[in-house]
Amino acid sequence: MAHISIIGAGNMGQAISSVVTKSGNTVELLGRADTDQPVTGDIVVLAIPYPAVDQVLAERGEQLAGKIVVDITNPLNFETFDSLTVPADSSAAAEIAAKLPGSRVLKAFNTNFAGTLAAGTAGPLTTTVLVAGDDADAKSTLIGVISAAGLKALDAGALKRARELEALGFLQIGLASNEKVSWTGGFGIVA
Repeated sequence: MAHISIIGAGNMGQAISSVVTKSGNTVELLGRADTDQPVTGDIVVLAIPYPAVDQVLAERGEQLAGKIVVDITNPLNFETFDSLTVPADSSAAAEIAAKLPGSRVLKAFNTNFAGTLAAGTAGPLTTTVLVAGDDADAKSTLIGVISAAGLKALDAGALKRARELEALGFLQIGLASNEKVSWTGGFGIVA
């Protein structure tokens, strides 16, 4: 069993909390008002909008040393919804990893909507969470937590693959915000 801290109590934070507690893990859900509460989880999920990352890392960066840190952000331009805000050869996850050299940073959950995580399905398919990172043990740990909850988890490769995951997340958000797909839908993977 793992103890997981989720920074961010919005739709995604709550959906991820429901997923990880299904398999008996403990969760602390930290909202905006909980800045004085220390992060105690072995796995820390950053369930916040990308523009909030720098503030959260400034407030809690030291607490994240030695932990598995899961970045779920999609670094899109929230004013126009027409582009990513990180350089083409980088990703939000890579930027976070550079700011947290003592943490094991993973990219996950950014290609899922809260509804598909909570329901456990994307249409007729079991929800699949894509996980990218450079630390094999950290990926294995997170994949185990997700799989134990009844979802599929797929190793998407090294952290450099976060750029493609963020592009896929951006595409899905664009489709949903333009009402081409439902916010309770998503991409499915058939193996």
